[in-house]
Amino acid sequence: MATTRAKSKTKVNSKANFSKDTYLYWYESMQLMRKFEEKAGQLYGQQKIKGFCHLYIGQEACVAGAVTALDKNDKYITAYRDHAHPIALGSDPKYIMAELFAKSTGISKGKGGSMHMFDKEHNFFGGHGIVGGQIPLGVGIAFAEKYNNSKNLCVTYMGDGAVRQGAFHEALNLAMNYKLPVILVIENNGYAMGTSVARTSNVTELYTLGESYDIPSAPVDAMRVEEVHKAMATAAERARSGGGPTLLEFRTYRYKGHSMSDPAKYRTKEEVAEYKGQDPIEQVRATILSKKMASASKLEEIDKKIKQQVTEAVEFAEQSPYPDPSEAFKDVYVQTDYPFLKE
Repeated sequence: MATTRAKSKTKVNSKANFSKDTYLYWYESMQLMRKFEEKAGQLYGQQKIKGFCHLYIGQEACVAGAVTALDKNDKYITAYRDHAHPIALGSDPKYIMAELFAKSTGISKGKGGSMHMFDKEHNFFGGHGIVGGQIPLGVGIAFAEKYNNSKNLCVTYMGDGAVRQGAFHEALNLAMNYKLPVILVIENNGYAMGTSVARTSNVTELYTLGESYDIPSAPVDAMRVEEVHKAMATAAERARSGGGPTLLEFRTYRYKGHSMSDPAKYRTKEEVAEYKGQDPIEQVRATILSKKMASASKLEEIDKKIKQQVTEAVEFAEQSPYPDPSEAFKDVYVQTDYPFLKE
């Protein structure tokens, strides 16, 4: 996936048509996320993956469209529904699967599990289990980029439930006050842990929360990867030019419950079916075929390759060792040369 990403990652402005390479990247990237997550759900049911497990099925366009709109040195941070983000950024799925298996070869050395994925090489800063905890961290990363006079930005993802946290409002105020290069993304899948947005807030148009701080804000149809790309490209131009933050409400949907322990009985079958009719992967597939960018057999080849990738990831995870118990005491403290800490 890293090679495919680099190949397709051409500069595209927010109003441009998209190339064949970009559509094929989107299809392969989102399909890999989907098949990885479906396999993770299956393995969880077999008790090979334990603990918490939050799947991204249905929300793939939220990250695939961002990756094609941004630069390779931009930073990403998200909440605990975090398997798909590093996949889209180019992390090898076998290390993510190994992390789910709590193996030493995992992307967080088997210590993070489902909710705490990190990949410094691909500028992925996690994976955070505290609701809303990643929001001020993302703003802090953006502050560092501005302080260092870089042209990089930080994309900070959060769920619709996280906007109830005080840290969200503090972070927005700081981001706009300092005109920080951060794109704040609310992945609004409608339900937080299981309660609908309408039952938890008088404000259901969540993007309007940014207007309280004069932050340019907009809703985005995040079931369409093209719309995600356009919105992110526009926000990135603003951030890099010194215009400061943007708040985007990605209107998306998850087909599964909040986590593997959630049967999602608060939703009707008709509602789920309606959203599946807007499936982001199927929309990209239909566009590729209708515009003759690739044949059905070519897409089947991609599907077959992805199936093999996922199979190999599972085999790698199963064959990898568990961490040595002594690892529990490593990476807890950071060694430093500050004199006052040696006293």
